[in-house]
Amino acid sequence: MASLNQWHLFPETLHAVELIVAISIFITIHSLRQRRRHGLPSFPLIGMLPSLILALRQNVYEWITDIVIERGGTFIFRGPVLTSLHCVVTGDPRNLEHLLKGKFSSFPKGPYFQANVRDLLGDGIFAADDEVWRRQRKTASLEFHSAEFRAMTAKSLVELVHDRLLRVLDDAADDGRGAATVFDLQDVLLRLTFDNVCMIAFGIDPGCLRPGLPVIPFAAAFEDATEATILRFVTPTTIWKTMKFLDIGNERRLRRSIEKVDEFAYEVIKTRREELNAKTGRLSSDLLTVFMKAKDEEGGEKYTDEFLRDICVNFILAGRDTSSVALAWFFWLLEKNRGVEERILEELRGIVKEREGEEGGDGEVVFQPEEVKKMEYLHAALSEALRLYPSVPVDHKEVIEDEVFPDGTVLKKGTKLIYAIYSMGRMESIWGKDCREYKPERWLKDGRFVSESAYKFSAFNGGPRLCLGKDFAYYQMKFVAANILLRYQVSVVKGHPVEPKMALTMYMKYGLKVTLRRRE
Repeated sequence: MASLNQWHLFPETLHAVELIVAISIFITIHSLRQRRRHGLPSFPLIGMLPSLILALRQNVYEWITDIVIERGGTFIFRGPVLTSLHCVVTGDPRNLEHLLKGKFSSFPKGPYFQANVRDLLGDGIFAADDEVWRRQRKTASLEFHSAEFRAMTAKSLVELVHDRLLRVLDDAADDGRGAATVFDLQDVLLRLTFDNVCMIAFGIDPGCLRPGLPVIPFAAAFEDATEATILRFVTPTTIWKTMKFLDIGNERRLRRSIEKVDEFAYEVIKTRREELNAKTGRLSSDLLTVFMKAKDEEGGEKYTDEFLRDICVNFILAGRDTSSVALAWFFWLLEKNRGVEERILEELRGIVKEREGEEGGDGEVVFQPEEVKKMEYLHAALSEALRLYPSVPVDHKEVIEDEVFPDGTVLKKGTKLIYAIYSMGRMESIWGKDCREYKPERWLKDGRFVSESAYKFSAFNGGPRLCLGKDFAYYQMKFVAANILLRYQVSVVKGHPVEPKMALTMYMKYGLKVTLRRRE
């Protein structure tokens, strides 16, 4: 290696090095100034990519929140030249109402979103647009609103919670001598909702929630697949497509995960077809059976196994992940707000006292549907948890013709849109100065729960794509939370790190390690 006194022999090299150092110092100073002034520096050729890379190593949702607030509700993210990372990010309720309702047809999911999620979600209801989406929604909507389906969901929840969940929790609870077992509550809740969605959507019982909590390959593969899919959105398209072609890195992980997901889905479909052909008479009114009996309105033929696979995967995503991760954040928030927990207990005990008789010889409390409806404060506490930690933290749309947002943002055809649901829960302009506080009371008026506009509280989306399972999700969360809280105090293990994981849904990155203490 050349020593310092040898550089005089290479003046051109020395001048080039000095120039590079000077440019580097200038860019660094410029970046710091820009960061201080605008929060999101942009550089020639690479745009705002450096800031995004740094954010991915921390909490990307808080990073988005800071910029959305600083820019007054909407900002334009510029990615590197010749990439697909350019987009408009908004948290303005006026803009959300415009794109989710007022001009719904002008803002589909779009080809960019579909290309990123197609390997996992296919043509399922989450990714589809136009007639493909409408047919699925129409069929599912009829089933969701049927009396038979509602009765089945209530019955399956009683079985899962009382015969399985409470037994698993009881084995882990403090035995009175301080011998409580540390376990991952998020994992237990994911098992519960996975068994539940399989029962009501496919008429099968995978048995994830059992003593000993057996390893379920599909569940782990599904979580890996959602995480690997979301990484495509922050990777230039040419790069992830090249990685997919070469079968390396994140794309190899995604392929292997989807193989396990497909193996599960196709086995479910095969079993159900055999039962339908045999006409055993034992089939319940589950979603898969309904779709199998339905016909494609265009061709008049039965749906293919590939399309039914997409339906399966989409409903698993909707039914497994959203309620379970919302409950995990809810219990974490209660740890930090014991006063809220006491008010919930007061409400639950009041409901129990109203009963005229006992449920059975052992005196076990089994909440009835009409009692779950009375849980107004619990409903508010769960809504407040979803406001701060929405199960789907961001969502995506695309502009198919030139538009202008109500806030004045000009949108050109082909523009990608991100609406930041997580960020909206932290905006003073929407929720007031106490927006970061956990206050269920903000949802109550004279002791009764009062819902907010879907364009202010977008945890269940809004407009024509408003979540079909919203009522079921609330019922499920209230039933599960009420039964746990009535019997146990949940305590998060001291020092356990809690932060969101970047995936399609807001998993806790390290789970939720807790202990339980039985209540008197």
